[in-house]
Amino acid sequence: MLKRVMAVLVVLLVASSTWAATTLNGAGATFPYPIYSKWFSEYHKLHPDVEINYQSIGSGGGIQQLKAGTVDFGASDMPLQADQLKEMKGPIVQLPTVLGAVVPVYNVAGISGEVKFSQKVLADIFLGKITKWNDKALAAANPGMKLPDKSIVVVHRSDGSGTTFVWTDFLSKVNPEWKSQVGSNTSVKWPVGLGAKGNEGVAGMVRQMDGAIGYVELIYALQTKIAYGSVQNAAGQYIKASLATTTAAAASIKNMPDDFVVSITNAPGKEAYPIASFTWLLVPTKWQDAAKQKVMVDFLNWMLDQGQTMVQALDYAPLPKAVVDKERAKIKGIR
Repeated sequence: MLKRVMAVLVVLLVASSTWAATTLNGAGATFPYPIYSKWFSEYHKLHPDVEINYQSIGSGGGIQQLKAGTVDFGASDMPLQADQLKEMKGPIVQLPTVLGAVVPVYNVAGISGEVKFSQKVLADIFLGKITKWNDKALAAANPGMKLPDKSIVVVHRSDGSGTTFVWTDFLSKVNPEWKSQVGSNTSVKWPVGLGAKGNEGVAGMVRQMDGAIGYVELIYALQTKIAYGSVQNAAGQYIKASLATTTAAAASIKNMPDDFVVSITNAPGKEAYPIASFTWLLVPTKWQDAAKQKVMVDFLNWMLDQGQTMVQALDYAPLPKAVVDKERAKIKGIR
């Protein structure tokens, strides 16, 4: 009889632990995927009864899944505008998580050293106006560098992408022709080039094609050991992406708006890397499931505390303290 009672208790304990488990599902940007993967793994170690699953499918996909209600939260490198927020099933708060940089990556046999890209040259390459690596405009920015007479192969994202938004937001700010002909969005009508899915796909295609140039989040360039160039900033300086230069770009924001919607591309300052951005989690403020709401709020506060100490190891820049403080207040409104 005692054995039977013990067996029943064991079954009940196992069942209760299973019932107590909480799973959150999210989807969106590939830009922050390395740090999100790290965070969700570390949080699970602290809370074995919590699983946070994340699909790295691009900002456009994450926005669509959140809109459809098939995920608990989304992620985007492009903050949603008022009309997009109205399309959601309920009110959404957009919370910055880290700062990152988008870099021009290239694979050109015979080039040694770091290629410098002026604002005009970068726009003209992606407009299809500069088609050779030894173009005079490229040579002018890289005196003394032997640039080959080789065709440029442009690689861009094929999916809805926040990384594309950051890239095209910068080009729209610095080049009127780009702004009028192409504009900025998670998906645009590319004048030239080949498409690849995700930061991973762009990095992979550039690595495979001699003469290729593309754009990826900094960590993807570092992880795949692809060469990436410095970019001319608003002060006219050629700046290479790094933690310090990304942080310098963020310093241009003196007062973060209450809705956290802000762009820091082409930021002022001699040390500011010009293609930098916050990335955002898109979190509902009203939850039907109390257990999920509790986990989401706890994770967000953990992210702003312990989570920020992990970002530099993956070549992201941490959030400024003023932004963290403002987010903590906003998180209190998630019910």
